[in-house]
Amino acid sequence: MGKRTSYGPGTFSWVDLGTTDPDAAKAFYSVLFGWEVEDMPVPDSPPYGICRLHGEQVAAIYGQPEPQRSAGVPPNWFSYVTVASADDAATAAKEAGGLVHAEPFDVMDSGRMAVIADPAGAMFGIWEPRGSIGATIVNEPGCFTWNELATDDMAKAGAFYEQLFGWTTEPMDTGDGPPYWMITHDGAAQGRNGGIRELAPEQAEAGVPPHWMPYFVADSVDHAVARASDVGGTTVFGPLDLPSGRIAVAHDPQGAFFGLFEGETDD
Repeated sequence: MGKRTSYGPGTFSWVDLGTTDPDAAKAFYSVLFGWEVEDMPVPDSPPYGICRLHGEQVAAIYGQPEPQRSAGVPPNWFSYVTVASADDAATAAKEAGGLVHAEPFDVMDSGRMAVIADPAGAMFGIWEPRGSIGATIVNEPGCFTWNELATDDMAKAGAFYEQLFGWTTEPMDTGDGPPYWMITHDGAAQGRNGGIRELAPEQAEAGVPPHWMPYFVADSVDHAVARASDVGGTTVFGPLDLPSGRIAVAHDPQGAFFGLFEGETDD
């Protein structure tokens, strides 16, 4: 079982969902992944729903703030990278060409975070752990296992994240398919830390901006997409066989996209 008690700096450690209907989203993912959700009170804000599996925390769901809704930001899954210092990482992100959308701030006694956009506009969080490391279990059915960047400039993205987190990229053999880079990092399990791909032409044409998206493990991708459909989700890609396993991409009833992966994962 992929239990975690800490994450090395530069490693993905948490995902949360900001959505227009948190109660409906909680019901959807509880059916899909077997999550149990406990709402944690947040001063002057809606509750933050901690999603648990086997008693371990795996993700969170919360109501999208009104400014995001008014700005037309769709429901979305958001990925966080652990850092030694949120303040130092935010400064480094600016120096590397990124934009700090939310300067570092304390999240009660859980940790300190900031919201960053890379040079192409893909958003992610940095997380300096204190009371919470993030997910305490990963790489198991119902848990996140992979974080993937879709971008319109892979070279610029690779350079930015290399400078910020010390990541390196390794091209995968995709045959006649579009390029795909595997992210490697010493702090990640067996060195693997996610992937970078080109923004699909149909996404670019539809105005989809560069973005990060998490993949969750499924015992069977086919069963998972069928279950998602039964409770209002929509499959938008796959299922597709890859050398490493089987994948699909879906969105929940509120429109947030996520990936599904069936195959061997790291411990």
